[in-house]
Amino acid sequence: MEEHTIFITKVSQLFIENGAKTLTMDDVAKAFGISKKTLYIKYKNKEELIEEVLQFKLSEIIARLKYLDQTIENAIERMLCRDDEIDNLSHSNNSLLIRQLMKYYPAIFEKHMIEFSDQFAEVLVHNILKGRAQGYYRENFDAEVYSKLFFQLVMSMEGSLYLDSNTINKDHYKQELMSMYMNAITTEKGKKILKNINY
Repeated sequence: MEEHTIFITKVSQLFIENGAKTLTMDDVAKAFGISKKTLYIKYKNKEELIEEVLQFKLSEIIARLKYLDQTIENAIERMLCRDDEIDNLSHSNNSLLIRQLMKYYPAIFEKHMIEFSDQFAEVLVHNILKGRAQGYYRENFDAEVYSKLFFQLVMSMEGSLYLDSNTINKDHYKQELMSMYMNAITTEKGKKILKNINY
């Protein structure tokens, strides 16, 4: 298992650096000093390898988000803490890997993004339930819908037809997005916490 983790970690990096279309199975085989035939014994085609890479990267991100959600007790503080995974998520839509997936492997990309959205929303729903139990979040909204909306907005800056990323500062966009989301879901008790931490 450890050997496979090392393998898929390195392959993931190769895809991130070179793109889904550019990186060939020959390139992967050469990177590991194995024959292409050996690689094809494990993966019937490049698409199958791409899907495993995406699943691996998704599981890494979701594990990190779940860990933070479990270790930071206050639901509002959890949402506002600096999170490199959410930062990476908001910028990943413009990476070479993602651009090539969208262009050359749209079915794989769509399947991956639906799964990503579902798992990301699950983490946010857990945060909402925790915040409601703490009295910080309102009861009268659909937690799953709001979570999916937040994911959509996080992913919308890069590649949007309606947002000019050359004129809108990315950090400012993220801050305004978080402020809008948090103000939409918090109770008066929750808003006091937001105010106390100057958000």
